[in-house]
Amino acid sequence: MKVIICGAGQVGWQIARHLSGERNDVTVVDSNAELVRRASDTLDVQGIAGFASHPDVLERAGARDCDLIIAATHSDEVNMVTCQVAHSVFGITRKIARLRAQAYMEPLYADLYRRDHLPIDVIISPEREVAEAALQRLSAPATFDTESFMGGKVQLLGIALDQECPVLETPLRQLTDLFSTLRAIVAGVRRDGRLFAPDPGDQLFVGDQIYVFVHIEDVNRTLEIFGKTTKKQERIVIIGGGNVGLAVARALEARTDRVRAKVIERSRPQAERAADLLERTIVLNGDGMSAELLEEASISRADAVLAVTEDDKTNILVSVRAKQAGCKMAIALVNDPTLVPLMAPLDIDAYINPRATTVSSILRHIRHGRVRAIYSIGDAEAEVIEAQVLSTSPIAGRLVRDIAFPEGVLMGALKKEDRVLKPTGDSKVEEGDVIILFVLSADVPEVERLLQVSIDFF
Repeated sequence: MKVIICGAGQVGWQIARHLSGERNDVTVVDSNAELVRRASDTLDVQGIAGFASHPDVLERAGARDCDLIIAATHSDEVNMVTCQVAHSVFGITRKIARLRAQAYMEPLYADLYRRDHLPIDVIISPEREVAEAALQRLSAPATFDTESFMGGKVQLLGIALDQECPVLETPLRQLTDLFSTLRAIVAGVRRDGRLFAPDPGDQLFVGDQIYVFVHIEDVNRTLEIFGKTTKKQERIVIIGGGNVGLAVARALEARTDRVRAKVIERSRPQAERAADLLERTIVLNGDGMSAELLEEASISRADAVLAVTEDDKTNILVSVRAKQAGCKMAIALVNDPTLVPLMAPLDIDAYINPRATTVSSILRHIRHGRVRAIYSIGDAEAEVIEAQVLSTSPIAGRLVRDIAFPEGVLMGALKKEDRVLKPTGDSKVEEGDVIILFVLSADVPEVERLLQVSIDFF
């Protein structure tokens, strides 16, 4: 598949890394020649320096025989014009655009993106993706990371183990014997800063961060087994009343179960806008770093604080202050992946990486047949891949124990038609099945080989 990616920032670079690793023909376009050079030097891609919306630049990028264009520059308008030029001049059939401004998302203007107007096939809104990720974190307060797979039937839970965990120093194979009906698999363990896929004989220790695949019906039981209590969240304080904070507050208002939310926003015009759009949510205008304002928001009695301003350091510091004031849980929006290792020492329970959520969403819309979803773990340390097994795959028709997965790979779930199963060595992987794999980054190329499919399936 021939792909042009417009924008060589973090989002564009990550998408290019994924697609070029799958042996697609990828060209990266950006007006910043240094970013283009970085992409072409570190990835198996071609680079073109220039404005993505200019027809001559797209011509040089190979738009005449391109299958897909992804417009992910920092400008909504450039992304929109790029898709228009790709359609009108070059006849590119599939066009994906990242649009940040919420005005473009209004249902009232949905007709704008018809093929005879502004032809964009898929619109990705980073703010909406981040808001959805925040709601997922709030729905699983005992975890530091969570993501849904297989249409919501399987949940990935990131759980930090402490002294309260009753299964410490127990071999994982023994957990399978003790809880034989539990549909859960420990697929990844981070210990002393290193992430690895555990063997059946490995034990868990205090301080470990584990990644567990769980059937949605067994989530609460799994959390209890690892020493976590599940408590309904009724009081939430949101720091930042921008697009993300506003989207979360509106989603909380739409819930049938009563949630008391408060929003703190520094900008007075933005606070007034939020107050106008929200019905039951209290909006406070002021600095979220202010101890007095946090006290006014009753932070000590809050079940969770969600810090989603545009500044990483503000989000981290507000989270720390809120936890010190007695808030039970803190979730911070963090753009810079190098700050992630600070989360645990600072007692921040969970974080959201906007770039990772955007990349995952774009890749989800690109995949055909074999790969349905990809979720990045940590700072690109590992990936969770949901894939359909096709007849051309080397793993089709084989037992799990006979598949030569690398050491850094574990299968977390197996779906046969409408049944989601916990895979064992005796499970047979057949054409049409859907599998979820936990894959360390170094093993991604080998997994791609095992999932390979002929070009006819694209």
